[in-house]
Amino acid sequence: MVLEACTDEGYYARSAQTTGPQVYVYDASDADVSNLWTALYVGIERANDLIANINVPKMDETIRQQILGEALFLRGYYYFLLVSRFGDVPIRLSPTTSPNGVRLAKSPAADVYAQVLRDMKDAEGKVRQAKWDNSARISKTVVQGILARVYLQMAGYPLMDVAKYADALAYSKKVIDSGERDLNVSYNTDPFFNSFNETVPSIPANSNNAYRQIFIDAGQETNDTKEILWEIEFKGNQTDGYSERGGLGAQNGITFTNVAYTPTVGYSYGFHKCTGRLFNKYDASGLDLRRDWILANYSLNVVGTAVVRVANTAKTQPYGRDCAKWKREYEKIIPKAKNDSEIDFPLLRYADVLLMYAEADNQVNGSPSSLAIECVNKVRRRAYGRTNVSLPYPTSDAATTAAATSKASFQLFIEDERMRELCFEDVRKMDLIRWNKFISTMKSVSSEIRTQTLSPSQQYGALGGESVGTKHLLFPIPSVETTSNPLITENNPGW
Repeated sequence: MVLEACTDEGYYARSAQTTGPQVYVYDASDADVSNLWTALYVGIERANDLIANINVPKMDETIRQQILGEALFLRGYYYFLLVSRFGDVPIRLSPTTSPNGVRLAKSPAADVYAQVLRDMKDAEGKVRQAKWDNSARISKTVVQGILARVYLQMAGYPLMDVAKYADALAYSKKVIDSGERDLNVSYNTDPFFNSFNETVPSIPANSNNAYRQIFIDAGQETNDTKEILWEIEFKGNQTDGYSERGGLGAQNGITFTNVAYTPTVGYSYGFHKCTGRLFNKYDASGLDLRRDWILANYSLNVVGTAVVRVANTAKTQPYGRDCAKWKREYEKIIPKAKNDSEIDFPLLRYADVLLMYAEADNQVNGSPSSLAIECVNKVRRRAYGRTNVSLPYPTSDAATTAAATSKASFQLFIEDERMRELCFEDVRKMDLIRWNKFISTMKSVSSEIRTQTLSPSQQYGALGGESVGTKHLLFPIPSVETTSNPLITENNPGW
C-alpha cells in the first residue's frame, strides 16, 4: 500500500503527502521501511525456531516433513523479499538464544539468493504434492511458481545472471505441466454482483467477465485454488472476534465522497490513483474488459440507504481514476469495518505463471515458441471475455502475432501485458527494476503527468517520479538496525 505505491501504474493520491516512500522522499528512519525489515526477520526467527525443533514432537513423519517444507519455503520467501528490496543483508539460519546473538554482518546478495534457492528447493520435495483446498497454504506448485519469480529476478538487474532464465522457464513449466492450475473462466451472474456492474462497452456474445470474478471472490471467502496459487487471507470486521484485516478496497478502492460510514457498503479513502500510461496500455476500444474494472471513473456516495455512483470523468479520459481492482461493494461480511476489509490479497496467480513462462521462453530461445505465444493468448482471451478457443476470438490476436516476430518486440509486449493483467498486485516495481527500467520509466511517467492539463491533485502524481533516484533501487538498511548492530558498518549506496 505504501512501499510500492508509486510506479508507472499509479501514485499515492494525497497532495499533502510530500514525504514518505509513497513519493520517494524518505530516509533510513522511515517507519514503514523499518517495519518491513523487522517483520521479515521476525518471520525468519519463527521459521528458524520451528525448523530447529521439528523433530521434538511425536507425529506422523509425512506431516512432519510437510510442515518442515512449509517453514523452509517461508524462510526462503522472507529472505527473497529482503534481498530484492535491501540487497546485502544478514543471514540467520538458527534460533537466537542470546541478546548478543542478534548482531550479524551483512552477507552479499549472491549468497542470500543462494540461501533462498536452497530453502525453496528443499521445500519443493517436502511440501504437499497436490494443491490444498485453501490458497493460503503452500503446496508444490506454489514453491515452483515462486522459484520461477526468484529466477527471473536473478536473471535481471542487478545480478544479470542471464543463465537463470532457463531455470525460470523450467519452474514455470512445472506449474503448467502439473495440470493443477488454470485461469478462472467462471463468471457469477447473480443479481447481487450485477447490481454494481461496470458501464463497459457491449460485451460480445458468448463472452463473460471472468477476470473481475477473481477479485470479487477475494472478498467472498471463496477459495479459487485454480487461478490463485497463493494468497494472504484476511478475516474479520471488528465485531466477530477476528482482527486479521487488510486494506484492499478500503485504502486503495473507489473513493467515498461522503464521509458517513455505511456498514452495508463499507468505506474507501481512494489512496491510489491510476496513471494515464496504465489506461493507455489497454485497447482504446474499451473491449479489454480489465480496463474498466480496474480503473474506476466514478466515486461513491450514499443518499439515504442507496449507494450512488457519481461520474468523475469521461470513459475516455485517462486521468482521475481510482485503483478499483478490489471493490468493497462485493465484500460479503456485514457490517463492514470502516478502515479495512477482509478481502484477500493474491501473492501468485496462474496468469503470472503463464506470463513468466512466456518471458523466460523468449529469452532462452531468442524468439517465442508456440507455447509461449499461447500462454500470452490465454491471458488475453480471458481479458476480452473469451474463455474458450472455440469462441469467436482468434487463437492468436493481431497484437500478439505482430509482437511475436522478434525477441525484442515480444519482450516489450509481455512487459505491457504484465502491467495490464497484474497491476496493483505489487509486482510492477520489481519488474521494472529487473528490466533495468525503473528510473527512466518513473522519470518519463512524471513528465507525462506534468505535460497534461490536469487538476492540482492529479498533477501531484508526478512528485514520485521527480523525486526518484538511483538510491531508490534499494531501501536503506533501517537506522534501528544500523544503530544497534555495529557489524553493519555502511548503508546501501546513496543512503
